[in-house]
Amino acid sequence: MYSILITEDDTALRTGLEFELSEEGYRVYTACNAAEAVRSFDNVIDLAVLDVNLPDMDGFTLCSRIKKLKNIPVIFLTCRDLEEDELRGFDCGADDYITKPFSVPLLRKRIAAVLGRYNAKSSEYTDGFLTVNFDKLSARAGDKELSFTPTEYKLLKVFITNGSNVLTRRMLLEKLWDNEGNFVDEHALTVNINRIRTKIEQSGHKYIKTVYGIGYSWIGEMTC
Repeated sequence: MYSILITEDDTALRTGLEFELSEEGYRVYTACNAAEAVRSFDNVIDLAVLDVNLPDMDGFTLCSRIKKLKNIPVIFLTCRDLEEDELRGFDCGADDYITKPFSVPLLRKRIAAVLGRYNAKSSEYTDGFLTVNFDKLSARAGDKELSFTPTEYKLLKVFITNGSNVLTRRMLLEKLWDNEGNFVDEHALTVNINRIRTKIEQSGHKYIKTVYGIGYSWIGEMTC
């Protein structure tokens, strides 16, 4: 399940988008200003939809800040329809720029397309020692072939795609839950992390750091 952040100061539009995207199967977080948007990154966010005209910061500046927090796709959804505004949006890192009024079905398609492109980019991880291919569900550490369960692959991808960001146990549990109601509990999460560590970590090759009292972070170096 992908998580989407909607940052929009129009309450009716924000609520409508939250409903529409939730119905599409996304986990949706909302913010009415830039400060709330930044705080939302205490959760795992896979894509951000931003208005440009926000009460405390323009969306262009917020986009740049988000890209520094985490390299996720950003889509502008705004009434600013001048070419110079659209160019500025792409210059600050946006992946798409949609002007209001807009079509909800088209927005859903464009969100899916952007997520698809990002997912394709992150289909393989390698750092010269550890290689994980999420499309083929294959992995290798040095010369040794590794075998992971589907849950372990899913957990690995959450760690890798979030880089060095600290992930709380709650965040990890949310990302391992799926639309069919299958979920991983606290004990199973610990077991899966320990199994992954046993398989991939050796002397000189450490990947998962425990941040005591908070959660975990990925400390491997990615060269995709």
